[in-house]
Amino acid sequence: MKIAALILGILGGLAGIVGAIMALLAGGVGAALEAEGASTIVTLGWVAFPLALLGIVGGSLAIAKPKVAGILMLISGIGGFVAVSMGYIIAGPLLIIGGILGLIAKKEDKRNTSS
Repeated sequence: MKIAALILGILGGLAGIVGAIMALLAGGVGAALEAEGASTIVTLGWVAFPLALLGIVGGSLAIAKPKVAGILMLISGIGGFVAVSMGYIIAGPLLIIGGILGLIAKKEDKRNTSS
């Protein structure tokens, strides 16, 4: 479970970076064409970028601290969906599933050590 959480967290974070860059690109093009609300899209793209980095950090902590990693990946996945919606269509599910696996891995460790 920890290895799967690690892989999903890192892949989800990388996909989140791509999604954030796509949102920034779309907002930039909209701003260049003077579209209404383009600055909002740029702002949300900048919000999604650190959330994607948070997902990578969460994924990298999956083996050492699975509970913390799970929480970080869940925050990143849900926050990214709120920020850039379709930009996180790949990253969001990867991070959310990785976060759930991280939380489950922590529970399994407690069961294995008490036996």
